[in-house]
Amino acid sequence: MKDDHETVTAIFTRQMLEDLLPAARTDDFFDALLGDAAEGAYDIRLTFNRFEADKLYFDLELHQRPGKCLACNLTYGLPSVLSRHPVINIQGIVDRIDELMGGHGRCRGWQLGNTSEKRRELHVVPLVIDLAR
Repeated sequence: MKDDHETVTAIFTRQMLEDLLPAARTDDFFDALLGDAAEGAYDIRLTFNRFEADKLYFDLELHQRPGKCLACNLTYGLPSVLSRHPVINIQGIVDRIDELMGGHGRCRGWQLGNTSEKRRELHVVPLVIDLAR
């Protein structure tokens, strides 16, 4: 099991996470949602937290953009929007993670948790992926 943890953790490098959710996708999201990427209040970054026997834990970090306000009223309804928005494409991200997992588990479902405020300029939406062994 220790080898699985080390192997899985090694998969999700900063570069791999950027490949799964490229920075440009935030601009594409705001362009589709608001009609102008410059109107977006935050950048979205995917981070890996941990691997447990039957779950992978990631975060969608919402980083406030310079000169913008990352107000709670902008982010608390976001999980339902992100879960179905075709530009962000959470299902596509999970499908790619499933491929990357190889023999260390299959992704059998996922959910986005509630937005939490870590700092005024950083809010987080948890992404939990259920694994089948």
